[in-house]
Amino acid sequence: MMRKDTSPICVQSKTFALHMVGLYRLLSEEKKEFVLSKQVLRSGTSIGANVHEAVQAQSRADFLSKLSIALKEASETEYWLEILMESSYVSQKKGTELMSELKSLLRMLTSSIKTAKANAS
Repeated sequence: MMRKDTSPICVQSKTFALHMVGLYRLLSEEKKEFVLSKQVLRSGTSIGANVHEAVQAQSRADFLSKLSIALKEASETEYWLEILMESSYVSQKKGTELMSELKSLLRMLTSSIKTAKANAS
């Protein structure tokens, strides 16, 4: 399994969650956008919460389940970021930075799930 204090995916998912909190603040305080901002906040912070839960998984199946939920949340976050960028609530520069960070998380989650499944055999 992984350790939440040293695992790159744990560290990166927490950092990304903090960036989502910052994005939420920007959208709600400066842009006065309250619906999409809450959606991206929920899904973007849920990634790290599920990775964090996976660290304490009771079984390999539980571990895989939590990482799979994190992957689904990351995919949802990608959708919301696309909507925010295409509707010009988020600048292309900021959106591209966040999307790059998210794509890295998606790759890490996919790889971790594949490895855990392979090790289960």
